[in-house]
Amino acid sequence: MSNILEVKNLTKTYGKDDSLVKAVDGVSFTVEKGEFVAIIGASGSGKSTLLHMIGGVDRPDKNGGEIIIDGVNTTGLNDNKLALFRRQKIGIIYQFYNLIPVLTVRENITLPVDLEKKEVDEERLEKLIEALGLKNRETHLPNQLSGGQQQRVAIGRALFNEPALILADEPTGNLDSKAGAEIVKLLKLANEKYGQTILLVTHDLEIAKQAGRVVTFADGKIISDVKARK
Repeated sequence: MSNILEVKNLTKTYGKDDSLVKAVDGVSFTVEKGEFVAIIGASGSGKSTLLHMIGGVDRPDKNGGEIIIDGVNTTGLNDNKLALFRRQKIGIIYQFYNLIPVLTVRENITLPVDLEKKEVDEERLEKLIEALGLKNRETHLPNQLSGGQQQRVAIGRALFNEPALILADEPTGNLDSKAGAEIVKLLKLANEKYGQTILLVTHDLEIAKQAGRVVTFADGKIISDVKARK
């Protein structure tokens, strides 16, 4: 299989001199198309910083390595081109949902397509809403939904544009264990049924074990990289 993601010697530092912190310290790894990879590490290990750089939300240091997604070196893109690439090729799921409060469930899910001024694939939308268990919630606003339902909408928005890569940053961190388990189940479904490539960041080992590969992060570096037994 081909690599959908290549991270080469990625570095991100904060502060200087005695207060210099290496949040990400010369990290390199690849992710194949269709993989479900979990990055696990304690708070402050640098795993979210890594994810934000891959997602184009943050930038590596100058000469701080390369990020290649679907054949495009995103570290070489200017801000406008990077924003456009992120919208077209990357789906991001945050801990706190980041839904648009004045848009309905349906409108939040189709937002990436609407921003591209593309026609909405109604059949795909209906199937996705059904798979997400939101069939009777299509016209609801985010504040009319539970936390678990809001996160399902966020997953739907990330999936709808069929991105090259989905990044999930502690997607269960704001949910109770039951709702969290349902979210992980949905991500596994997206990976196994639809072949979606997923990179998930978590501090929870039980959640990480649901992925096909677990990368352990500490002090800005990868300390282990293990594929799950089939």
